[in-house]
Amino acid sequence: MVDPNQCLGPRRVSRREMVQVGGIGLLGLNLPQLLRAEADRPSSPLSTASADACILIFLNGGPSHLDMWDMKPNAPVEIRGEFRPIETTVPGLQFGEHLPRLAMHAHQSTIIRSAHHGVNNSHAAAVYCGLTGHDRGELGGGFKSTDNPSIGSVVGMLRPPETSVVPYVSLPYITAEGAGGPPQPGFYGGWMGRSHDPFFVLKDPSAADFGMPELTLPSDIHFERFTDRRKLVGSLGATPSDLGSNRKMRDLDTFQGQASDLLTSPSMRKAFRIDQEDPKTRDRYGRNIYGQSVLLSRRLIEAGTRVSCISWAPDANATWDTHGNNFKSLKNTLLPQLDMAVSSLLDDLALRGMLERTLVVVMGEFGRSPKINAGAGRDHWNFGYSLMLAGGGIKGGYVHGSSDKIGARPNTDPVTPAEIIATIYHCLGVPHDLELRDQLGRPLTVVPQGQVIRSILA
Repeated sequence: MVDPNQCLGPRRVSRREMVQVGGIGLLGLNLPQLLRAEADRPSSPLSTASADACILIFLNGGPSHLDMWDMKPNAPVEIRGEFRPIETTVPGLQFGEHLPRLAMHAHQSTIIRSAHHGVNNSHAAAVYCGLTGHDRGELGGGFKSTDNPSIGSVVGMLRPPETSVVPYVSLPYITAEGAGGPPQPGFYGGWMGRSHDPFFVLKDPSAADFGMPELTLPSDIHFERFTDRRKLVGSLGATPSDLGSNRKMRDLDTFQGQASDLLTSPSMRKAFRIDQEDPKTRDRYGRNIYGQSVLLSRRLIEAGTRVSCISWAPDANATWDTHGNNFKSLKNTLLPQLDMAVSSLLDDLALRGMLERTLVVVMGEFGRSPKINAGAGRDHWNFGYSLMLAGGGIKGGYVHGSSDKIGARPNTDPVTPAEIIATIYHCLGVPHDLELRDQLGRPLTVVPQGQVIRSILA
């Protein structure tokens, strides 16, 4: 089993190497191992981007499409369930009754009702496929260094921020594959290297004492002293040729410089000061860990972060995995929280003139079974499900595809995770068939099986 804490652990280098690059301890830093290097960015030209950033709200566990975006009011009761459909701002398009705010944003969104995949129904395998567009082909398990990289890892390297902020953030959990299980795959740098892992924010943004000590200088180091130490580190003798032959040292040197920049970056520190947000705005998003994580993601994107991923569960079975009490959980907790957070996000992005250049994606790794089980729940269902996209070059007021009469399988225009991920990359200006090289220099394609879903583009 992979210990989640090991994901955040420091890289082990020799004492000689630490002295050669100046030593992170000399700077008083505890952040560098989480930052991405840019030295290996390929020279291949990128495509024209319709989005500068992406906020991915990943409903980890598998949301029930039949109770949200693809209601079947004419199906038998054991299929249609307890909720009634409501009208949206798009004539003829209905959502579930517990998404009233999002229903008012339907004209800004595309709903895909024909997603499906053939990956087995285990969470980890489906999460990996859903987030990368690749099928790893096993029943589950934690992340691996040979995994394909996440969207944030690729975009963060190819389109680094224009300001001193982290390119890729994941919050508020390192989601485990079941309580106590290994971290799920799909969120990491994989074969691109650990330097392209996300910056994990694992504190609750709704807590009164929320803060990021990683972005704060130690109390005994004032700004002037920090600047002096940084100059001293630069004079200790490491040269580009010394570092170029050692990837670990080159990454460490890059981390050190980026960490130094972040500790002196007003935009980064300001983004995490969520306590300075208008209290009424915080109320609109919902005073809970997920609502405030969505708000924090908006602040990070405003500061220049390229990709922010909210994984909506501490473990795969904790939230959207509604095998039991599906309707109670959705009605009382999950859907109200989602409705408040995403509708407020779309409101704020539009108000700030950011929605046109910010891609918002709301999806899970699969849907839920059409037939309600004996525990008033719905089970894993990869054969047909729905998702929502808005902004960043996506067509508004549009429904792509349809499911059959019980929401079990695609009826028209089916799409796969590879096609969804290829479309996200396209909006962000990254060709899905772009060839990158892993740490051994081998050429690998970002999403070789994907094709862009042209019909949903504005």
